[in-house]
Amino acid sequence: MLRILVAVDGSELALDAVHHAIALVREHGLQATLVLGHVQEEASFLELATRDADVIAQASVEAGQHLMASALTLAKSAGMACETEIALGSPAATLADMADDCGCGLIVVGARGMSGLRGALLGSVSQALVRDATVPVTVVKHEQAAREGDEGDA
Repeated sequence: MLRILVAVDGSELALDAVHHAIALVREHGLQATLVLGHVQEEASFLELATRDADVIAQASVEAGQHLMASALTLAKSAGMACETEIALGSPAATLADMADDCGCGLIVVGARGMSGLRGALLGSVSQALVRDATVPVTVVKHEQAAREGDEGDA
């Protein structure tokens, strides 16, 4: 069975990636499990030095679960088999490792997430995944997902 990692960061573009993965599975009659993956950036040294590291790690996991709630609801309401994975680290590298560790044969990611100026300065997660992942990566543009939604309603 195909396993598809869908990168989720709480943005509308991440939901576009979930819609695209669902459409891909349906259009091709695939038996697949969506692995909804979220990466929280690790706490800074200052945060760790001034606060309880376990509390910070737990808060990061809870924040990740909150950000994934809409994507999980969307996937389940579409009847998809799905799992969730939350990790701490650098988003692109951690997502690439997550795909390998979870046995995923494809990564689906939105063209831009919530990285804003930081992403523009350091390079986007989607670009880094295309460059570094060991499995194929599909980058979903916002307009592409809107067209797929229209076609799915027909």
